[in-house]
Parts: sequence; structure tokens; C-alpha cells
Amino acid sequence: MPDRRTITGFSNPLVKFLRSLRDKKHRRRERRFLAEGLRLLTDARESGRLPEMLVMSTDRDPHPLLDALEEEVAAQGGDIVEMDKAVLAKVTGKDNPQAVAGVFAEFDTGLAALDRDAAPIWLVAQAMRDPGNLGTMLRTGDAVGAGGLILLDECADPFSVEAVRASMGAIFTQRLAQARWDEFVPWLRSGKAQLVAASLRDSQPYRDAAYASPCFLMVGNESQGLPQAYEEECDLRVTIPMLGRADSLNAAVAAAVLAYEALARLDSS
Repeated sequence: MPDRRTITGFSNPLVKFLRSLRDKKHRRRERRFLAEGLRLLTDARESGRLPEMLVMSTDRDPHPLLDALEEEVAAQGGDIVEMDKAVLAKVTGKDNPQAVAGVFAEFDTGLAALDRDAAPIWLVAQAMRDPGNLGTMLRTGDAVGAGGLILLDECADPFSVEAVRASMGAIFTQRLAQARWDEFVPWLRSGKAQLVAASLRDSQPYRDAAYASPCFLMVGNESQGLPQAYEEECDLRVTIPMLGRADSLNAAVAAAVLAYEALARLDSS
């Protein structure tokens, strides 16, 4: 059985460290983030990413996937910690926490690490501020087999507890990049790529558009959309019809609609 250490007090320095990872400033300093739940941690393990520290509730139910995770973390020299459910609740900020959490090292989010030919579709979000939307876009990317998600300009932190939770494990299965617009455009134009914007400006119905691989589907800020200069850089601008009183879709929902349509067109071409 792997060696474990047990934490019982709320004031333990390790508990304070783990709690600090809920704060963006401390995450950036430590370059570490938290993920909760056996499903997320199993997705991470199956994607080749193990936590540096595995934290488990002392009253957890036994599970073979948790046993496998514990064995692999121990084999890689990771720390294994047990703590009371009440202490774990302090760490995660949830009254009813998952029985297991992990501390992961942040991964490389540079554009240079991406292989644009790895997938026919990529998702791009500009100035997305809602971590729930960000996590949903990662989850959508996983569902459609996208290469990953590229975050432009000042977006919500993809390693926040809220974004990781909303991704349902896709933070580990999708490639993730962060860049400024003036970095992204030269990288994009350095190779084969079609940049498509969800837009109302000089756009065509999304079902009539000619998508080409690799297709980079871009949505803008939840309230302001994309800046005009960004839209003008696009190879294609498409719109989704609104048949009711709403004048727009949620940004993450719009990305999902476009991704499935583009995927269907690319598969049939």
C-alpha cells in the first residue's frame, strides 16, 4: 500500500497551501491548480497527466479507479494525503466536496506547442470572462474532436476551480493555448488555416458556409462580441439565425452549434 500522511487540522500549512490554489494570484505564483473528483482525475490519468499530490477524504468509498490512481501517483513519486471531509471542504470551498482532489502542474499554453494539423477543428475564444463558459468550450471541443481551445487576450483563468470543474475533464483531453491577438494572427497565417467568426457583420448563414480544414472557429466576449478588426481578419463570418426574441446565443453554445455544423461539412467534403 502506498505511503499516506493524514492531515487533521484546519490550520495545517498544507491545507492553507491547497486553499490558496483557489486564488488566481497564488495559482500563477505556484503554477499549480486543483481538480476535484474521481472522474476528472481518471480522465487526467488516461490522458497521461498525473497529479503531483493526491488528496483523499478519510471516509471515501473504495473504488478500483481510485486504487489505480493512487498506485500510479505513488509510483511517480507523488504525495498522497488523507484528510477529514470537513477539512477537504475547506480546501475545495464546497460544503459537500468530492472524495478526492489532485494538485496538478500547469501545462504549456504557448501557441508553439500546438500542431494545427492534429485536428480539423479548433475553438478560439476572445476575452471570454465566464469560467463556466470557458469550461463548457473545452468540453465542447472534446465532444467534437477539436484539437483544442485557444484563448485570446484577457480571458477567465482556465485553471480556476470553476473552469476546471465545468470542463468535466476536458482540461486534460484538450490542448490549451493562451495568446494576445497580435501573437495569434502571425502564428495562424504562418500555415494552412481558415479563421471563422461568429458575427453579424457582413456574414452568411452558418449552414451555407464553406468550411475548410483546419478550421478555427472564433467567438467573442459574452457581452461585446468580437472587435471589428478581429472580424475583418477572418476568412469567413457566419451567423446563427435567432427565431425567437433573443438576439444572440450564449458564446459557448454558439461555439458548439458552429463546431458541429463545421464538423459535419468537413466530414462530408
